[in-house]
Amino acid sequence: MKPAPFGYAKASSVEHAIALLGQYADARILAGGQSLIATLNMRLSAPKLLIDINGLDELRQIAVSGEWLEIGALVRHAEAERSPEVARHAPLVALALPHIAHPAIRNRGTLGGSIAYADPAAELPACLLALGGELVVAGKAGRRTVKADDFFKGLFETALAPGDVLTTIRIPVAREDSRCAFAELARRHGDYALVGLAAAARRDGAALHDVRLAFFGVGATAMRARTAEAAVGLGTDPVAALARDLDPGGDVQASAAARKHLAGVLLRRVMAQLTEPRL
Repeated sequence: MKPAPFGYAKASSVEHAIALLGQYADARILAGGQSLIATLNMRLSAPKLLIDINGLDELRQIAVSGEWLEIGALVRHAEAERSPEVARHAPLVALALPHIAHPAIRNRGTLGGSIAYADPAAELPACLLALGGELVVAGKAGRRTVKADDFFKGLFETALAPGDVLTTIRIPVAREDSRCAFAELARRHGDYALVGLAAAARRDGAALHDVRLAFFGVGATAMRARTAEAAVGLGTDPVAALARDLDPGGDVQASAAARKHLAGVLLRRVMAQLTEPRL
């Protein structure tokens, strides 16, 4: 199929993009376009205007600011994958990036686009939840910061309001005692995960503290398994506690029971990664 007719405008600044969004009731931001173009072609999305923000160099930066790693929304997956700053300060993101689709997609897709789209089987929303990240959002009233825990609302639904533009992803820089782990199961490498898990913790000797377990592919959005997190802190079996956190649906790819079982398998793997000695 071909997309429905639409207009095109190239934004000269974030403020210009916001102004254009305010002028058109049905407009969409074009960043990497790896999800948007597919929905346009299938006519699942039919905006009257596409607002191209690819020329905004201010959204392409990767830099450390105090205790935060700040990644511009237009940074491509491949750029982040090659970035020494991401590898050093956000190793969980570095672990997850090679699992995202295929090189051709990662060369064009943006971190901001993936997070704003909020696919329930996407890796990056779970990483942000596990790391306690934040999102900087620009809108008519100025800029605001939204915690990742408050950003993902439901199926393809976020805290972005009409007229908002996601500008920056903020991640706490890894500390000496930081530990992270990542695992996912997919039918083929590059496919959306049947189940995935991003985890972060602090380690003191053999003990783990501040454990954050963020699953994806098991619900309408990425979600933290808070009962399992608490079980780790109490020294009880987090896999047994996981049944109170997850209630996945079934589909043609995997049944609900299969997803629950696989979630437990991944949790065991991730816990082993978190507790293994650091080289």
